[in-house]
This record gives sequence, C-alpha cells and structure tokens, in this order.
Amino acid sequence: MAEAFEHRKGPDRRKLPRGGRREEDVPGFAPLVLVVGKGETALSQSEAVLARLKFAVTTSGTVEEALRVMSGIRPDVVVAESEAASRIRLEAPEHVPVVEMNGDMRGNPDALIEGIRQAIRANQKGTR
Repeated sequence: MAEAFEHRKGPDRRKLPRGGRREEDVPGFAPLVLVVGKGETALSQSEAVLARLKFAVTTSGTVEEALRVMSGIRPDVVVAESEAASRIRLEAPEHVPVVEMNGDMRGNPDALIEGIRQAIRANQKGTR
C-alpha cells in the first residue's frame, strides 16, 4: 500500500476543538444565538461573524418578534441593544441569557464573541 501524500503545512488540527472552544465546553454544542436589532447592517454583520465561528444564528428585527419566536426556537443566548435587552429579560418566556450589545461590541467582533461565550458558560454552570 502506498503512503498518502501529506498536504498539511502545519500540525494536524482535526482533533482539536474549533471556534475558541475550551475543554470544559459541552462537546458537539453549536449554540443558537438570537440577534435582535433594527439595523439591517448590524444584523447581517453580527450574523456573518457568528456563523463563521460555528455559532447557529437567527435574527429578529423587533423585540415583539423575538419574544414571539423565542419559545419555539429556544435560543441559547440573545444579543440585543440596551433597551431591547432590558425588555427581553423581563418578558422572556423562560430563562435565557441576554447579552447587551454595547459600543465596544459593535466595533469589535471579538468583544461580542467573548460576551456571548461568557453568557453561555455562566448559564451552563447554573443549570448543572
């Protein structure tokens, strides 16, 4: 049997977790993030960044729509502007972590991702 040619230029990373996962994260877990906002550009940018990092993403243009669909899609975390985040925390049908998008997160995708990861990890620790 002939040996297969090695195409990789670096170390074999196939068995390493992706998307910034840590060893304590639930294996095979692709968090569903519900992004709530009015601006089409902000929604599409957030969706693109999150999808690239292997998050499952859905969007909602209004708080009313987000609250209506939340019980059906059961997101792992909700990302919303300050006013919308406050209302979602009060009216959500079940306990879902809500990340309030601030100015730093709008300009820095890494800050947004870190806020989402912290919310998910805090929620997972609270349910175990």
